[in-house]
Amino acid sequence: MKGFKLVKKIFTTTLIVIFLAFTITMTVLVLNHNKYGITQFGDTSLLIVKKEFSSENYKKGSLVFVENKLIKDYKAGDMVFTYHLDGQGGASVQYGKVGQVFEDQDSISFENGETYSKEFIMGTGTKSYSNIGTYLSVIESKWGFLFIILVPNFFLFIYQLYTLIIEIKYGKNDDEIENS
Repeated sequence: MKGFKLVKKIFTTTLIVIFLAFTITMTVLVLNHNKYGITQFGDTSLLIVKKEFSSENYKKGSLVFVENKLIKDYKAGDMVFTYHLDGQGGASVQYGKVGQVFEDQDSISFENGETYSKEFIMGTGTKSYSNIGTYLSVIESKWGFLFIILVPNFFLFIYQLYTLIIEIKYGKNDDEIENS
């Protein structure tokens, strides 16, 4: 019986540690959103593809690592992700082929004529993971974060508070009480 309790305790502790590591990771991702709503660490952005692009490499639901470079490092023909502002202040992501690079103006233009300054250039895709973006977008959404991260952490907190009160009240933990 003691062996079962030990295995149960190790299993539960491992699950709690994994869940807390997951919680911390997701919280860091949410806290590092830039002003356009994209997770960004330095020059690397984590783009969740929410609509189909004209590229076969980036399907809806993919997670794309996008690396930003200096303007002088972009060349005509590069495929680049950019932020496109709409009239209501929202931003969407555009994907296109660089037509010209204007180093003196810190901007690029796509082959279709749209011009973007350095501030609106996200960068070029370096890695893509299919379908991971779908799961990440659910977790990073308001309701997903609430029910997947916050509510379980609340219950863990209540459970820990309960065990602390029991230990303070009886001076022993549950295992010692059962063995008495």
